[in-house]
Amino acid sequence: MTDLADWTPRPLPQADRLEGRFMSAIRYDAARDGEGLFQAVGLKEQAHLWDHVPIGPFDDAAALSAFYTFANEKLGWITYTFRAPQGPDGQEGEVLGLSSYMRLRPEHGSAEVGSVVFSPKLQRTPAATEAMYLMARHLFEDLGYRRYEWKCNANNKASARAAERFGFSFEGTFRQDQVVKGKNRDTLWFSMLDCEWPRVQAAFEAWLQPANFDGNGRQISALATLREG
Repeated sequence: MTDLADWTPRPLPQADRLEGRFMSAIRYDAARDGEGLFQAVGLKEQAHLWDHVPIGPFDDAAALSAFYTFANEKLGWITYTFRAPQGPDGQEGEVLGLSSYMRLRPEHGSAEVGSVVFSPKLQRTPAATEAMYLMARHLFEDLGYRRYEWKCNANNKASARAAERFGFSFEGTFRQDQVVKGKNRDTLWFSMLDCEWPRVQAAFEAWLQPANFDGNGRQISALATLREG
C-alpha cells in the first residue's frame, strides 16, 4: 500500500486559460461565452449532442447560461469553454464546445471530467484530443491529483471508446445507476491514475506533434499505438 503519510489536500483547478496549439480551454464566463456556446452546441439541429448527457438540450442561450452558472456556483463544477486559436489581432476564436471538472474531491486528489459536449466542428479533430489532454495535464501536472475519472451512459459507445483512447481504464458498470430523461442509465466508470499519467502524457504529446500528421492532416500513428509503444 502506498504510504500517504505526507499527503495534503490538493487545490481546486484554478487556471483561467489552458493554451494549446490547436485550441484554447478558457474558464467559463456566462456573459462572454453563453451565446457562442449556444450557437456551437445548442441549436435545434444540434439537440442530438445532448442525447447521452443528463442535462440539456436547452431552449436558448439564456437557459444554457443559467444552468452552467448554477452548476459552477452551486454544484462545484469548474467549466472550461473550448475555442479555436486567437486571431492575429488577439480576438478570441470561435467557440467549439465545453467540458467541466466535476465530483471534485481535493482532499483525496480526485476529480471527474464530464459534461463533455463537442460541436460538429470540434469532433474527431486534433483540437478535441488536445482539449482533453490540456484538462488532464492541468489536474496531474499543475495540481498534483491522484485520480481522474470519466463516466458515461452505457449506451454512449462513442464516449466509452473516447475514454479508452485517451488512456482511461475501465473499472466497471454501475447498473441502474440513474433515471435520465425518462430512461434507465447504466453508468460506465473509467479512471486514470497519477502513476499512469507519465505514459499517457508522453503519448498525447507525441500524437499532437506536427510530424504525426501527413499533408492532409491525417494522423500517422494512433494515440493508443503511441501509448502502448
